[in-house]
Amino acid sequence: MAEKKITTRQEDYNQWYLDVIEAADLAEHSPVKGCMVIKPYGYAIWEMMQKVLDAKFKARDVENAYFPLFVPKSFLEKEEGHAEGFAKECAIVTHHRLKADPKNPGKLIADPEARLDEELVVRPTSETIMYATFKNWIHSYRDLPLLINQWANVVRWEMRTRLFLRTTEFLWQEGHTVHSTGEEADAFARTMLNEYVSFAQDWLAVPVVPGQKTESEKFAGAHTTYCVEAMMQDGKALQFGTSHFLGQNFAKAFDVKFTDDKNEMQFGWQTSWGVSTRMIGGLIMTHSDDKGMVIPPMIAPIQVVVIPLWFKPEQKDEVLGAAEELAEKLLAAGIRVKTDKRELRPGEKIFSWEKKGVPVRIELGPKDLAAGTGVVARRDGGEKVSVALSDMEAQIPELLVKIQKALFDKANAMRETRTVSANTWAEFTAAIEAGNFVLAHWDGDPETEKQIKTESGATIRCLPFNQPNEEGTCVKSGKPSSRRVLFAASY
Repeated sequence: MAEKKITTRQEDYNQWYLDVIEAADLAEHSPVKGCMVIKPYGYAIWEMMQKVLDAKFKARDVENAYFPLFVPKSFLEKEEGHAEGFAKECAIVTHHRLKADPKNPGKLIADPEARLDEELVVRPTSETIMYATFKNWIHSYRDLPLLINQWANVVRWEMRTRLFLRTTEFLWQEGHTVHSTGEEADAFARTMLNEYVSFAQDWLAVPVVPGQKTESEKFAGAHTTYCVEAMMQDGKALQFGTSHFLGQNFAKAFDVKFTDDKNEMQFGWQTSWGVSTRMIGGLIMTHSDDKGMVIPPMIAPIQVVVIPLWFKPEQKDEVLGAAEELAEKLLAAGIRVKTDKRELRPGEKIFSWEKKGVPVRIELGPKDLAAGTGVVARRDGGEKVSVALSDMEAQIPELLVKIQKALFDKANAMRETRTVSANTWAEFTAAIEAGNFVLAHWDGDPETEKQIKTESGATIRCLPFNQPNEEGTCVKSGKPSSRRVLFAASY
């Protein structure tokens, strides 16, 4: 059966994205509409992300815990903005038992006698269920700060789904903290945002723009939402992560209080912050090409694949033995390596790893062994060179560092080239239509923001931290503005 051809990015970017996921064997659609099955290789990438982020969190004294999947509906209703923000996305459990349908043998119905006294929401996020518990853990300022994270799944009933980017159920981490002062809480929210920036740029090789969300785009119930935004190859923005300064909104709703050092009762100041499997979608759309997946070495589950190639049965043992010996040396050097021992044609082996985006392939055939060399191929640029087997342990780690930097530099150069300024509505709409990030003045009015979104399809991705004050006029209303904000079409 012929291999399915990957649609090119120029032909159909959306189909290309789905084709890369299929070709790299990352995930597939579930029998449950809107949900996905993350396959072993896709999950291995998520495990790498978990491992790195978990270490970063623990270095900040954050501890892991786990809270229930089900949230009493009354909890969600306690914080008005939060309830309104998530109401349309919530799945509700109304009964705790099924029964055989007496009118339709073989079918099941909800048992009318098993209706819950209070309906349960399948968590869209865990602020409410966690904070109802936090109030029992916190009594004095000596119990603060409380720094908790959980790795979990959440459910948000999406109308239009796309693998990794937007699914009804997805995996994520959500950090939740309580502090004694607003200044400390806000600083911690910014600290965790910086951890996301570092992770995106240093590990995923994805350049990001950190900033603050507008009032209309902030998290439901938050005082302030900070975010990191990345540019995909089609010029659209993808939100990589968010960190929220919640103020005392949830503390007051859930009675999260503590006695301060003056023996006076105070409400806690809180944060929440998270990233999800959406980052895998961002990884694909930032680096991959028309041949398939491209994965930066720092986050790749397999950094190097050693491919023994034999053409006659009598060549197999010698080539395979040499490949395993080389793999053991690379493993000892701290490299995540795999030897492909499958009984496949050479071209099939090479093509399969190319689609999976493994950063480096080392091809070993009988002629290579005779010369004491191996063919080293870079996935990012496709370059191939012969390297002495005795030099592999020294050269491969250096090559992985070069590939990581090259991928970041390429993505960063694209973002810089496609980030433009616009001063008029005509310039603005043309720049958005061309697939750019656009820095433009906005008058600060939510109605103007809504009008811009309706007419152009672009949203304010953030108020960038590094954008200087600059007097100007709003591209839509013509009213005064003191700074430019970042607009883009987005996923």
